[in-house]
Amino acid sequence: MDILPIVVGVIAAAAVILIVYGLAGSGPVDPVQARLTQLGSMQAKNLEELELQQPFFDRTIKPLAARLSGTVARITSSNFAERTEKRLALAGNPGEMRTADWLGIKAIVAVVAAGILFVLFGLLGGNILSGIALGLVGLGIGYILPEFWLSSRVRARQKAILLQIPDALDLLTISVRAGLGFDAALGKVVEKMKGPLINEFRRALAEVRVGKIRRDALRDIIPRTEVQPLTNFVGAIIQAEQLGVSISKVLQVQSEQLRIERRQRAEEQAAKAPIKMLFPLVGCIFPSLFIVILGPAIILIIGNLSVTGQ
Repeated sequence: MDILPIVVGVIAAAAVILIVYGLAGSGPVDPVQARLTQLGSMQAKNLEELELQQPFFDRTIKPLAARLSGTVARITSSNFAERTEKRLALAGNPGEMRTADWLGIKAIVAVVAAGILFVLFGLLGGNILSGIALGLVGLGIGYILPEFWLSSRVRARQKAILLQIPDALDLLTISVRAGLGFDAALGKVVEKMKGPLINEFRRALAEVRVGKIRRDALRDIIPRTEVQPLTNFVGAIIQAEQLGVSISKVLQVQSEQLRIERRQRAEEQAAKAPIKMLFPLVGCIFPSLFIVILGPAIILIIGNLSVTGQ
């Protein structure tokens, strides 16, 4: 007797019974529970998407820097922390970094530089001792290297502020002479222009709106920029407010003075241009000219000397 058809029939009957039991045992779905489950899955998905939409720096480097910053902060002095905080403010707080974040970034760069040198010269080079020594050197270089980037960021921001002051002050002067108050005119400048100087003005206006005295809000711009023309402008505005002098007159005088200083800086840069052009000429163009002019003569001299020697 062939039992294969019997086995197939039993399996089919069991499958039908299980399907019927599953359909019968599933009770009515609670709509509230189903909605909560759906919202939970959507929220998890949205949170994951939001996290993935963040920049790579915020998702990876910042958390790692926060872990390393505590260790580095314990071995640094308070004066160093204050100087770092000031330099970050001068650089415009790139990436919204504070002192702890910056110390963590420096630690990461130091570890990465040490690891690269150790792998290149220690593991791949086959000399573990030299790899360790160069790794220690890379540790120091990696810790100092971000400071050069921060210094260049500070200089670039100060230069941008210096170049933007005359235009911003002209617009401020025109707005005040048109009848606007100083705060309204400063708001018009913030609305029409962009740049690091405008960000400082925007911050000062926000501080004034929350109740800070205007001269204090303007005075706080000075340590965050350390640009001498801007310092002179802020000092003149504060002095005019204290003495009751017309701000329109002060702005007009400051605007003319800044335009004169901008012209003088342009003339100074133009006077330096020939000296700066001398180095590329000597290093790049003159050797090529010497080769083109003296090359044939040198070839003829060498040929004549060889003939004479024979």
